[in-house]
Amino acid sequence: MSILIRNVLLGSGRTNIFIDRGLIGKIGVPDDYPAAQIIEAEGFAIFPAFYNTHCHAAMTLLRGYADDLPLQQWLQDYIWPYEDSLTDEDIERGSETAIREMIRGGSVFFNDMYFGIDRTIRLVDSLGVRACIGITVMDNHSQAVEDGKIDFVNHFVDPTGGRITLAIAPHSVYTVGTAKLVRSAEWARNKGLKIHIHISETRKEVEDCLKEHGTTPVRYLDSIGFLGPDVVAAHCVHVDEEEWDILAARGVTVSHCPCSNMKLGSGRFPYELAIRSGARITLGTDGASSNNSLDMREEMKFASLLAKCVSSRDDMTLVNQGDPALLPASDVLRWATANGAQAFGIDAGEIAEGKVADCILVDLKTERMTPCHNPVSNWVYSSTSDNVRAVICDGKIIWKI
Repeated sequence: MSILIRNVLLGSGRTNIFIDRGLIGKIGVPDDYPAAQIIEAEGFAIFPAFYNTHCHAAMTLLRGYADDLPLQQWLQDYIWPYEDSLTDEDIERGSETAIREMIRGGSVFFNDMYFGIDRTIRLVDSLGVRACIGITVMDNHSQAVEDGKIDFVNHFVDPTGGRITLAIAPHSVYTVGTAKLVRSAEWARNKGLKIHIHISETRKEVEDCLKEHGTTPVRYLDSIGFLGPDVVAAHCVHVDEEEWDILAARGVTVSHCPCSNMKLGSGRFPYELAIRSGARITLGTDGASSNNSLDMREEMKFASLLAKCVSSRDDMTLVNQGDPALLPASDVLRWATANGAQAFGIDAGEIAEGKVADCILVDLKTERMTPCHNPVSNWVYSSTSDNVRAVICDGKIIWKI
């Protein structure tokens, strides 16, 4: 179904945008251009929608459950025991809450890592969003569980006709041994699937990897042939300059999760090294149990401000002097939109003719968007996700006030 968005702010000027067959067809068409649906967008700006590249959707069930704890204690004493009691029905409720929250905040895609995935897939289908659904791999899974996952992948048919892909998701180097990491990567590549993993989230993870394997997580994964352009690596907080060069050379996509990293005290993401390396950097929320929201606009602001507030040297030592020019609003918006889309092969993330029509309308009339000297700066630094008034995914309106 075609859509005509009339009199919307794009950049510094107002225009009409015609969407047809899932794509942004034409920009600058006449007011009377024929379309099946018309959105009167006076007082609104159009932006690319968000792509949340690291999420545990159903963990909305644990929002506020175990706050203010270090990662290992949080996982081992609270999160994993709680998750052992979850039913498929619980996961369905948690995932629905998450997807609705993400849609209302302007996200049309999430890269998930959880279990009970058939329930989440049905919700993605019915709610009209996109997702990469991770098949979680851990050493403590039984052979029967592993066989079930293999069977699921071998017989999977996307019910949405293109909005869902699968990934093989070995949790981390501290929950998956070498042999299974290698098999997971080979399995994914044989199936043409993405690989989704946590890497170097905490200093303890790095120290434990050094004790067990004699090297750091990035170097270790590279040595076993795990890294490649199909890998999405979440966090990468404790990654040195040489490791960033490895990630960039292998074409790895990094999902930076600033709110979760700060809340769990994991450390400051090494923005200087990451940007200098040329690696593709994206944004993710992580789960609502460690964030505690799934608000990608908030991730943009926190990422940019955290980059500016202190600096780090090449040895990753923090210096109590910031750089206000580091990670400007336009760059962090690209991390949250175009970079995420590109990482998953979606030709979207910008408002341009021929691009996939994944976009949002933001209310310019609210106090937080007034005055509007620079729409991008306002959207990143001043606005809230409550100012999202319409969400379009794959050329269809999936939510609108």
